[in-house]
This record gives sequence, C-alpha cells and structure tokens, in this order.
Amino acid sequence: MEDSAHVHRVVSDERDELIVVDAADNAIGTLSKAACHDGDGILHRAFSLFVFDEEDRLLLQRRAPGKRLWPGYWSNSCCSHPRSGESMTRAISRRLHEELGLACSLAKVFSFTYQARFGDAGSEHEHCTVFIGRSSEDPSVNANEIDAWRWIEGDALDEELSKDTQNTRFTPWFKIEWARLRGEFSDAVAAL
Repeated sequence: MEDSAHVHRVVSDERDELIVVDAADNAIGTLSKAACHDGDGILHRAFSLFVFDEEDRLLLQRRAPGKRLWPGYWSNSCCSHPRSGESMTRAISRRLHEELGLACSLAKVFSFTYQARFGDAGSEHEHCTVFIGRSSEDPSVNANEIDAWRWIEGDALDEELSKDTQNTRFTPWFKIEWARLRGEFSDAVAAL
C-alpha cells in the first residue's frame, strides 16, 4: 500500500530559489523558479535522470497536469533543479525520493545547454547535467509531479519518438537527451 503522505506531498513551488548560471555553468546568483521560467527563461542549473531496470528498459514518466511547462507530456525518469545552496548530489537524491520514492546510484554522462518555449506559459533555459542509473524497483510516484509512469524498451521508445512529429507527446529536453544517449553516449548506457 502506498504512503498517501508521499503520494500527495507538495515538493516543488514557484518560489523555490534556483541557481542562475553563466554559459560555463558558473553560479552567478539565484532567482525564483517562476522568474527563471518566465518569458524566454533565465539560464539556470538543472539535471535529468534516466533510470533503467535490469532488462534495460527506461522508466518514463508523464508530467502531472498541474505542471506549468509541458503538463501531460512524457519525459525521462526524473528532472529538476538543485536549489540555492544545495549540491547536485543532494538535489538528485532528494528529487528521486520525492518524485519516485526511489534511491539508486547514478553516473554523470554529459551536460548541455538548451532553451525551449512552451507557448505563453514560459520557457526552460537550462544548463542540464544528465545522469544514468539502474533500479529493479517500481516507483511510488508523487501524484503532484507525475500523472503516469511506465517501463519501455529503447527500440519501442525510438519508434514512439519518431511518430511525435508535432512535438505533442514528449518534452523537448528529453528528446535531445535520449538522442545523445542512443548515439554518442550509448557505451555509457551499455556499461551500466
């Protein structure tokens, strides 16, 4: 039986202080999550986690309908931001538990910067570090963050992504990250 306190706990707020960075990922200040995502967005630090199971299937999540940016879109296992004064390691551990009820070791694969706009709702403009890991547990998801989840094989995901020509099903950062994990960083995933 799922812990209802975990399943419905509010773990993210537009007032959270995020780390604003320059093009080289040097911290240059903090701003609220809301301000970082307004308009074209302010460059801030973020992370994306890709959790695979023992059968090499990826854990996907569909973002909750209450999300400001890309609600109801499928995305990688977990993504978020370290908060002001918080290390990346601590932020990742916190967010894995808050969103998925999981704990697993993760390895850094690559970092990149992107910017994507979601209509009038705002934008992501992030310096994002991508991590991969493995877990044999099914998640216990936080309904405020995640609407649905599923394990999917890589080839099946590639097929789904190829059909999303209107960009209405998957988050833009996830599409970029997955393409790189399947391409130039496929050895890192195979070595998990």
